[in-house]
Amino acid sequence: MDPAASFIDVLKRSADQSSVAEDEFRRGIAERMKELEKQRSFAFRRLHLMKEVAGVITQAESEEIAIAGATVVLRAKLGWMNDSEARSEVLSRFAPVAQAMFASLVPSADDNEEKPDVIETLGEFEAWYAATHPNPFWILFENYMPETPVVDF
Repeated sequence: MDPAASFIDVLKRSADQSSVAEDEFRRGIAERMKELEKQRSFAFRRLHLMKEVAGVITQAESEEIAIAGATVVLRAKLGWMNDSEARSEVLSRFAPVAQAMFASLVPSADDNEEKPDVIETLGEFEAWYAATHPNPFWILFENYMPETPVVDF
């Protein structure tokens, strides 16, 4: 047996182990990057939806109008033109978010009145959705909307 073979084998194993460790590290970073990207994407979807809903709610004269406006915004953002049982349930479960927003934005007669926590109410909606559906609510905003061709007459 070649005397150099034993330490060469040790060095080869070390190099292979280093390569495996690097690959595992890169996979871990790629997975973490995907998770952070998803979190960022969901955070901006949440922000944009709630900003648009807040814009409608601040103009509402009553809670009922606020909820109706929030429903219209949510339907439009999701491209929901038709009703289904599942969609109706999502919209009805989103109503408390609109109620909390309306209550938090409307001035009250009593300055000491505690305003509802909109973020908490939204979190409860998201938790309900996550518990009853295979994917998070914010995935719904990834549906591809085909471009409508412009036709000149």
